[in-house]
Amino acid sequence: MIGRIAGIILHRARDHVLIDVRGVGYIVHVSERTAASLPPVGQAVALYTDLMVREDLLQLFGFTSMLEKEWHRLLTGVQGVGAKVSLAILGTLGAEGLGRAIALGDWASVRKAQGVGPKLAQRVVLELKDKAPSVMALGATLSVDMGVPLVETDAAVLEPAGAPARPAAPSDAMLAARATSDALSALSNLGYAASEAAQAVAEAQAREPAAQTPALIRAALRLLAPKE
Repeated sequence: MIGRIAGIILHRARDHVLIDVRGVGYIVHVSERTAASLPPVGQAVALYTDLMVREDLLQLFGFTSMLEKEWHRLLTGVQGVGAKVSLAILGTLGAEGLGRAIALGDWASVRKAQGVGPKLAQRVVLELKDKAPSVMALGATLSVDMGVPLVETDAAVLEPAGAPARPAAPSDAMLAARATSDALSALSNLGYAASEAAQAVAEAQAREPAAQTPALIRAALRLLAPKE
């Protein structure tokens, strides 16, 4: 199983990227959101990957985080959701947005992805609703940045053996995933059920996407407070 690709971008398109890895070019299919986030041609890139194997076809699908890859795995386990539809959903909502939509039962947001009808959107939300809290809770672990591979100046190759990857600054999506994970952990410690905590955190983060952990916890607690 090929779990990660790191190399030099030779070609970029809306739905795939060609990456040179020590002289071998790998076509990696990605969502439009991921494609838009990649560096220009000629620069180094690293993607987590999932390999789809069929009798007459081998395809690599790339993701910027393990969180996105995990959602892809869960999505493709839903009847009627293939790899193409999964990438369309992730490209429309992102990993964090998908988690929020499922936790809130917001199938209309899932419906916005190309190739997803209302019945399929409802099926995705229904089948993954119970799994959303655990995936959201693992967001901090699954969104760890993989770093940017070092590249020798005289050739487009991977980093020399033993050379560490240069850490990148956390992205907004990564910070949001960590805040979600920390908030869910705090609410769980306070005795709230995983499903109700996930729904409250999702709603609070939908209202204020950039909220840091303390603010997110306070907002979720207000939503969970008994209504008079």
